[in-house]
Amino acid sequence: MIRFLQPWWLLTVLPVLLVLGVYVWRQFRRRHYAMKFTNVDLLRSLAPKGLGWRRHAAAGAFLLSLVALALAMARPSIDREEPLERATVMLAIDVSLSMEADDVQPNRIEAAQEAAKAFVQELPPSYNLGLVSFAKSANVLVSPTKDREAVIAGIDGLTLAEATATGEAVFTSLDAIRSVPADGANGAPPARILLLSDGYRTSGRSVEDAGAAAGAANVPVSTIAFGTDAGIANIAGDLKPVPVDRLSLQELAKATNGHFYEAASLDELRGVYEDIGTSIGHRVQSQEITQWYAGFALLFGLMAAAASLLWTSRLP
Repeated sequence: MIRFLQPWWLLTVLPVLLVLGVYVWRQFRRRHYAMKFTNVDLLRSLAPKGLGWRRHAAAGAFLLSLVALALAMARPSIDREEPLERATVMLAIDVSLSMEADDVQPNRIEAAQEAAKAFVQELPPSYNLGLVSFAKSANVLVSPTKDREAVIAGIDGLTLAEATATGEAVFTSLDAIRSVPADGANGAPPARILLLSDGYRTSGRSVEDAGAAAGAANVPVSTIAFGTDAGIANIAGDLKPVPVDRLSLQELAKATNGHFYEAASLDELRGVYEDIGTSIGHRVQSQEITQWYAGFALLFGLMAAAASLLWTSRLP
């Protein structure tokens, strides 16, 4: 799709349209004058013979060259996708005791593990991938790496613990992203955090502070609220309701320009991962194509000159 980086320059087309209007008006005026000329034989001797439509070809090509130049002034561009070199994805998974709830079959944690492993296997091998687990605190289980087997082994080894430190999961993921080698490139690697949680923060720094830190680092956090409001988990021998904290996860995604998703089943969670996987590794860049329009302007200008020289022996 073609768009213009400086669309206000499209106003330069208006003078070209004015020239076109004057040209058309002059042709009608000439025809009107010719109709008043009563000596038809003399008129035929004075009028050029055999030009017909060619009389307008040079003018048409000249006007097209002006239009192309006017459009070039507006800096036309096209959007194209570019792979993110050094792209880094941090997968942060909630391992609080509420993940034992069986409102998602077989239970939340096992469903999360299965879907996460499928996501890991489908992610392009050129991306760095890291794994963070969080309960009362957050821990980097696998630093960003291209070794998918290490990440899958880390997912298989997840163990549950008390509390939920959602904010700490973001801070820990940001620290892991900073550890990615520069490999000669400037600045931090393009990165994204994918955070899956099912409950309310009960430990560590706030989700709001984490969102501000991720926003300052230009790292989007996409969040998945996993489970249903009907979930019940056995915590310290007591059956307790464990509803999903959608609001804070939604606000975290919004504050960091990430995306918020809800998944209430294994199939839905797989669908979320599939959707994220198709968009996580590319960015849309505008490629300016002003030179194309300038080239068309030159081509039409040459055509106008050639037609005028060929049929009238003068330049337009």
